[in-house]
Parts: sequence; structure tokens; C-alpha cells
Amino acid sequence: MKKSVNPSKALFRGAFILMLAALMTKILSAFYRIPFQNIVGDIGFYIYQQIYPFYGIAIVLSTTGFPVVISKLYAEQKQKGDDDRSRLLLFVSFLYLQFFGFICFVILYFGADRIALWMNDPHLSILLRVVSIVFLLFPIMSVLRGYYQGIGHMVPTALSQVGEQTTRVVTILFLAYLFMEKGYSLYLVGGGAMFGSITGSMISGIILFMFIWIRKEWKVIAPRRGMFQRYAGDAKKILKALVYQGLTICISGMFMIFIQLADALNLYSLLVESGIEKDLAKSLKGIFDRGQPLIQLGTIAAASMSLTLVPLITKERLSAKPESLHHKIQVALKVSIIFGLGASSGLWAIIRPTNTMLFENEAGSAVLGVLSFVILFTSLASTIIAIMQGSGVLLFPAIAALIIFPLKYILNCLFVPFYGTMGAAIASLISLGLVTALLWIQFKKTVGISLFSVHFWKTVIIATAAMVLFLKVYLFMFGTDGYGRTEAAFQSLSGVIAGGFVFLLIIIRGKVFREEELALFPFGSKLIKLIARKDRK
Repeated sequence: MKKSVNPSKALFRGAFILMLAALMTKILSAFYRIPFQNIVGDIGFYIYQQIYPFYGIAIVLSTTGFPVVISKLYAEQKQKGDDDRSRLLLFVSFLYLQFFGFICFVILYFGADRIALWMNDPHLSILLRVVSIVFLLFPIMSVLRGYYQGIGHMVPTALSQVGEQTTRVVTILFLAYLFMEKGYSLYLVGGGAMFGSITGSMISGIILFMFIWIRKEWKVIAPRRGMFQRYAGDAKKILKALVYQGLTICISGMFMIFIQLADALNLYSLLVESGIEKDLAKSLKGIFDRGQPLIQLGTIAAASMSLTLVPLITKERLSAKPESLHHKIQVALKVSIIFGLGASSGLWAIIRPTNTMLFENEAGSAVLGVLSFVILFTSLASTIIAIMQGSGVLLFPAIAALIIFPLKYILNCLFVPFYGTMGAAIASLISLGLVTALLWIQFKKTVGISLFSVHFWKTVIIATAAMVLFLKVYLFMFGTDGYGRTEAAFQSLSGVIAGGFVFLLIIIRGKVFREEELALFPFGSKLIKLIARKDRK
């Protein structure tokens, strides 16, 4: 007899596989920028980061909103045993996404010159045209990922995401090194790096098609003649779901990309208009962009902890256990606040040696130190959005994410002429802070959980202050004079280990987490050992 599979266990396992794949792609996305910047320098990094937000939009479209909605609708149709309607869903989804992708391609390809002029750098137009091709490739990946997630087979989606990012990273670093060795212009190097987005998308598609071919599933998903005419009414419902649910989830996943897009469109222009020479302005923007991998690296710890709990929250919601659900939500929020604040403050404390270790010098350390607090807001906002979406609230997170772009753009216009890139960093914090506050207020109304206790905030503040003080004293012992990259690496890495231990020890000994809560996290058994013996069960 075939062994029955517990649906809740299958759901949790599938969500965990996708979470693991998302985490791996985040790590790859954060780390490759460091050797890339080392190869091409700050101006080369500026060129790449000017175009990256457009690629980021395509990635969100192909990995989050649309595959999620397609998988949900497909699973519902299969449960009803309606084979033709399942085929119709995939066919209509592909047609809609291909049309949507084509419109995006046309806007980006033929509007490249205008967008490059908006950025005040006409040389960027060729890079925009290269990245526009990705919008023609994402629809088929979205549909196939949605199909596999709909039948509960998460491995193809996970492998395609990891394969895409790995291929892209290898292409970027290889072509950057090759083109720099041959002495090509930095804009051509940037074009080579953007070509990685095409190779990555192609490999992702090949992986998904390999699963279709090996499992002989083309006959299951291929459209049938006359199918569209028979179910024209259903096609309208599918389109409505894709437009509303798909786009809202996608937009919610773009809030950090909107921040980067605003900077790409007006930060360099504002620096030049304020009287800074063009090459220097490009270099300053490139130094400012060093903050992106730092933010991603800092967010990984908080994201890996809090997102681990999202499948558990979904499981509790489906089992209709409100008390247990609220408890899991509180733990996820605790994690995002604690690790977000710990990573932000810790990075701020050791930003000079970290900057030197990763990017060869300490240029822009003060600005990057301010930017480090983006980690806190990103961690908290990402967790709130994930929980709200899991609770069926889609529109408000999307509206909040959309607000970020005009807010950040306007604040740049106000602050950058007076404070340069420091003004852009302040604008990022204010815009993210306001949007996170909006999300928090609406989240409290939706979920109705109680606020954290005074003891929680007191312990977190003490732990943060103690860690920062320890790190500042620790670095002071090394001296403040110039130091090499090796010494900077030792200071940074030893500081992360020692400072992180001090922070975690105070948090755990302060009984912010119960023993059973710590057991939910990766390395939970190790964290439990930090609890005082008398307090262990």
C-alpha cells in the first residue's frame, strides 16, 4: 500500500525547502558583490548597481507573487479533479505573464535612452537593454514554478532558484575579471555582468524543463483544443487573481528594490547638480552602494531565524489554534527585532574594519554605519509582510511598499544637496522607518496581538548597549591609526564572534526566549546551553 502523507507535514516540508532555497540565493546575492567590487572598483560597482534594481524587479516577478498565486489556484483545481481547468490555468497564466513581460521589455528596451538620461548617465542605456531581455524569460519560469509548487513538489523550484543565482554569480565574476584583464571600459564590464542575468534565467528554465522531460509531465500541462472557449468565464477569474493577488505579493516583495531604484534614478544626478565632479560622484555612489551587500549580509541572520517560523505560523493558522498562532507570531517578531537590532548596532560598531576588510579601504564608513540600521527596519518589515500575507492580507503591504519609492525619491531631493550620500542614507532610514511603522500599526489591527513587555525592551536595550560598548573598547585596544586589510579582517571577524556572544548571552540569560522557543531555531540546542543551569527545565 502507498504510504499516506500528512498534508500539514507536507506543507511544512515544502515551505521549509523553499525557505532554504531563498536563504541560499540571498547568501549568494550578498557575497558575490564583494569580490565584484574588488575587481571593478567603486565606479564599476556604481555602474552595476544603477541597473541592478531593474533585474531585481524581474527576479521578484519570477520567484514570489506569480508562482505563489498559480500554485494556490492549481492546487485548488486539482483537488476538485478538474483536469481541463488546471490546464487552462497554466495556459492563461502563461499568456498573461508573457504579455506583461513583453510590455516590461518594450518599456525598458525602447525607453533605455530616456531612463539613462533620467539617471544623468547616457552610457547606461546599453546595460538597460541587456537586462530588459530577462522580462521575456521570466513568464515560463513563473508558470512552471507555480505548477510544481501547486502539486507539492518544491525541489524543482528550489533547484531552479539556486541554479539561476549560481550561474549568474559565476558569469558576473568571470566576465568582470576577463574584461578588466583585457582593459575594456567599465560600462562594457557592467554589460558583461548584466549578461549574467540572462545566463542565470536560461539555466533556471533548463532545470525546470528537465524536470518536465524526466517526469514526462508535458502531456499533463499542455493545453487542449477548444479548452479556452469552453471555460472563457474561468479565464477571467484567473486573470483577476493574477492581477490582484500576484501583483500585490510581488510589489510587497520589492520594498528594498524600490529604495535602490530611487537611489539609482536620482542620487548620482543630485550629487552632480550639487557641484561634485562626475567621476567623483560616480565613485561616491559606488561607495554608498557598498551598503547593499552589508545590509543583505546583516539581514540574513534575522531572516533565517524569523522566516523559519513562517511555515509554523501557517501550520498553526490552518489548524485553527489562535493561542498557539499568536505565540508563534510573537516569537517571529521578537526574532526580527532582536537580531535586526543586534546586527544593525554590531555592524555600526565595527563598520571601519569591516569596510576595509571587504572593500579594501574605509571610504564612506560613516555613511555605511548609518545605512547599517536599515537592517533593523528590513528585518521587521519583511517579517510583518510575510505574516500578513500568510493571514490573507495582501493589499496593505503592497500599498506600504509602493509608498517607499516616492518617499525615498523626495527625501533624497531634500537631503542629498546638503549632506551628500549621508543625506541619502538618512532618507533611507526615514522612509523605511515610516513604512515599517505603518505596517506595524495595521498589523496590530489585523492580528490583534499584545505588545512586548517592558522587560523585553529593557533586556534588548541593555544587550545592545553592552555589545556596542564592548566592541568599541575592543577596537580601541587595537588603536585608531591606519591598518591593513589582514588586521581589519581579524578585528572584524573576532569582533563579530565576541560581540555576538555578549549580545546573545544577555538576551538568553535575560529570559527573552523560553527554552521551547529557542528549540525552534537553527542551532537551537546550542543556544539553550547559554541559559543558566538553574533556569533550564
